[in-house]
Amino acid sequence: MRKTPIMTGEHDLKRLLAGMSPVLDEASYVFVTLPGREVPEGLAPRMTMQEGEGTTIIVTREEAEAAGLDHVFECRMITLDVHSALDAVGFLARVTTRLADLGMGVNPVAGYYHDHLFVPTDRASDAMTALGEMAREAAGSARA
Repeated sequence: MRKTPIMTGEHDLKRLLAGMSPVLDEASYVFVTLPGREVPEGLAPRMTMQEGEGTTIIVTREEAEAAGLDHVFECRMITLDVHSALDAVGFLARVTTRLADLGMGVNPVAGYYHDHLFVPTDRASDAMTALGEMAREAAGSARA
């Protein structure tokens, strides 16, 4: 029998924002849609989502091209390196709103331990700057 993990993680929005420590992955990623549920052999998706229309995977651009897969949205992955609770309120809303205010599309993905943002490749440094500013602002307001 599988043991169910105990839900843990930070709920406090100020602590989440102050401690998010964004980390930019070096790889370029793309989104691929597959007609069925099977992921082609040799691919190691960062994310797999079953949808009614097919299976969406996020893989490196190199993997998609090597497999001959059509792909869209070349992006970089930013991990918000703070253990956010799955039921934390407002964290991703604040982050994605800040990036939207910069005219940036973002595709957030929540994992058990961290939230990950897929941002356009050419805007990755802008996103990192904005996220760093958010963390410093939140840390400053927590001290005040």
